[in-house]
Amino acid sequence: MAFTGRIARFDAPGKPFEIDTVTLPELGRGETLIKVSRTNICGSDLHAWHGSFATRGLGGQLPTVLGHEMVGTVEALGEGIRTDADDAPLQQGTRVVFPYFFCCHRCRNCLAGRRNACLKLSMAMLGRADQPPYFVGGYGDYFLLPAGAVLYTVPDSVPDSIAAGANCALSQVMYGLERVDLQGGEHVVVQGAGALGLYAVAVAKSRGAAKVIAIDGVAERLALATEFGADETIDISHVDSDRERIKMVRSLTGGHGADVVVEVVGSPAAIDEGLKMLGQFGRYVEIGNINIGQTFEFDPSRFVFGNKTMFGVSLYDPAVLGRAMTFLASHQATLPLERLTAECYPLDEINEAFAAADSRNSVRAGIVF
Repeated sequence: MAFTGRIARFDAPGKPFEIDTVTLPELGRGETLIKVSRTNICGSDLHAWHGSFATRGLGGQLPTVLGHEMVGTVEALGEGIRTDADDAPLQQGTRVVFPYFFCCHRCRNCLAGRRNACLKLSMAMLGRADQPPYFVGGYGDYFLLPAGAVLYTVPDSVPDSIAAGANCALSQVMYGLERVDLQGGEHVVVQGAGALGLYAVAVAKSRGAAKVIAIDGVAERLALATEFGADETIDISHVDSDRERIKMVRSLTGGHGADVVVEVVGSPAAIDEGLKMLGQFGRYVEIGNINIGQTFEFDPSRFVFGNKTMFGVSLYDPAVLGRAMTFLASHQATLPLERLTAECYPLDEINEAFAAADSRNSVRAGIVF
């Protein structure tokens, strides 16, 4: 059976998206066709749109279809697919989320429990938009999951607007805080109060952090960070000296410095400052910098004498997404999660949506279908 739908074709940075109608000739064994309900505009999508994050560097090709932070329903199941990763039954119309990257489950990294470092890893946004299967990114009516993809059923209580952010932003910061084994009673600094930063604040508090300090330069985002659980905020537009900000963190943590700092700004300039905010045995979670070739200087003796550790966090173990669904179902009544994706646009207005998301006026704009 063939499936026909629209895609927003991305030809090159600096060029507007073009809406094409394409047809997937057939569904292969083990594949799952998703009817996309919503796809958010993530920071990495904006980087690709600008050209600062080259998908070609990851083996991608142009033209392609961007978009990866999505939610949808099962449209069709290939032979052999009947349940999700928790063995819940799947059928047409079941709402699901899924990691936007796909592992082989057989290589040495997958077998060692490092599926996000699969030696044969593939992901959304890297396939070609001008040849089958066409539906290779979230900005389209459909998205094709390859054989072996991991997917989870969305709880009935969690709407699409909240579920869409789980498979990238939420799962990423959950995995990062799991990697550093954040403990109850510890102090956390979150550099950046965009979507990832807001999720990081909420997850840190849910893990029992004694104090969470959010840093950003946009007052509205800092106000939202407080609603997500931040105990203190630092506005860099008012405290423009990194030395003063470091002193503030020291003061707010009883003179010890932070136990964990999470970087989700995406600027190398933030890293040295964040490292200086760490106390003894502090752990630095580096998530935001994905643009290859950008560097910063730092004094390694501060790591040695401070017994500090830096964790680079790319993607996440697929099982984290299941825990992310549980987190959303448990906390949606107490967190203003709907505020994260307040702006919605139809696919035909994707160019306007990217312009709005790029203006920093919205935390996460979303394409809805």
